[in-house]
Amino acid sequence: MPSTLPRPTRTIAPPAPAPGPPARTAGASVALVAALLGFTVITVDVSAVNIALPGIRADLHGGMTGLQWVVDAYTLMFAALMISAGALADRAGARRAYAWGTGLFALASLACALAPDIGTLIAARVAQGAAAAVVMPASLALIRQAYDDARRRARAIALWTVGGSVAMAAGPVLGGVLSETVGWRAVFLLNLPVGALILVLLARTAPSPRRPAPLDVPGQLTAVTALAGLAYAVIEGGHAGWTDPAVLSAVAVAVLAGVAFRAAEKRHRAPMVPLPMLRQREVGVSLAVGFAVNAGFYGVVFLLGLYCQQLLGMSGITTGLMFVPLAVLITSTNLVSPRLAERVGRRPVIVTGQLVLAAAMFALLPLAADTPLWLVLLLLVPTGIGGALAVPALTALLMDTVPAHRAGTASGLLNSLRQTGGALSVALFGALIGGDGSGADTFAVDGMRQGLVVVGVTLLLTAGVSAWLLPRPVRGAGNCATSPHRARR
Repeated sequence: MPSTLPRPTRTIAPPAPAPGPPARTAGASVALVAALLGFTVITVDVSAVNIALPGIRADLHGGMTGLQWVVDAYTLMFAALMISAGALADRAGARRAYAWGTGLFALASLACALAPDIGTLIAARVAQGAAAAVVMPASLALIRQAYDDARRRARAIALWTVGGSVAMAAGPVLGGVLSETVGWRAVFLLNLPVGALILVLLARTAPSPRRPAPLDVPGQLTAVTALAGLAYAVIEGGHAGWTDPAVLSAVAVAVLAGVAFRAAEKRHRAPMVPLPMLRQREVGVSLAVGFAVNAGFYGVVFLLGLYCQQLLGMSGITTGLMFVPLAVLITSTNLVSPRLAERVGRRPVIVTGQLVLAAAMFALLPLAADTPLWLVLLLLVPTGIGGALAVPALTALLMDTVPAHRAGTASGLLNSLRQTGGALSVALFGALIGGDGSGADTFAVDGMRQGLVVVGVTLLLTAGVSAWLLPRPVRGAGNCATSPHRARR
């Protein structure tokens, strides 16, 4: 009897594993589509709203300061809450956190669409940013958990990045068309059906593992306070003067809150920003580069949206269509970037991307009221290539540096710094081009050029830091990922 039992076991066993890999692949693909859609929709709200700003001003009667806060209320909450939201993705599970964030984002979008005045719109944008902060790191953590193989994961991350990059560049087209034909409120209403589709897809993905830990309330509060104080100082400093008592007070609040944040993270038993992780050079460099790259890209999209409509007198639709070549460039470069990184290593790709984007900032300096449209389009070419070249390699480097259970936290940190760079860039450009802030119809060309120089120099500095600190590629390492231990000897 015992001798006959193994035979049926051997007969039945082979078919069992056969359906396994396709199911795993299908589940990973559904998770990737859900993650890509979420990243796309929260990114569209940044660039599409930039083109809708003149319509918002005309309808709700907000000046340049109000328009800056419409953009920065979203990006600041996005940045400030994303750090702990990344930890939330680890604690609650990526799928559950992603569903919460998507539902809140849809409700906040509806509130934006129904806003009767500029103050209500800004408040709704705060809620939108808080929801987006949950969606962003949870989406990347969902991909990290769905793909165990490093090569497949890198390509999945590249596709995820393509979705965000295309949304960032194509958002102006969508914002221009909707604001000119239906009205600016349609930009927000579009988020509702997309949110519903994401929730349907999430229901078909496997549950994510959870890592229970207490929330870092002191760290979160001090982070929000520091970023809000810094943004207020930059926005109001350009209008009220950099020595205005309120501006100086905001700077002091930001500095004190930053010091308190560091102290809170050192004392908390489960900090939302593990300070030892920041001591890894790959992590620190990734955060600095992410900040600088988004400062350049977000700043240019905000700047050119107003430049084309206010200084060149273009319609919203024409302004949006002007970004179509940029979207094509970003998409194609995003697809090339991971393959290029596999061949030559991530370090050269990251450094080159920053240098190209820095060159783009300086290339835009000649822009004036009489610049022909064809030249504006030509000068946008390095803007589309630079950031799109660096970000996929940068994100993959960070995800390979940290352990899997820290994927949400690392993603939150990276994207928090990226959004902070974008928010401060918008604040800087708005302060420099908006004169005294009395209206949105002013555009100071000299202020635009000052901002471009500041951002360009910042990118040159981070490119130098990347070239100096990131480990060199190791020959024969397969995907040419860096080998920190071998490179540091």
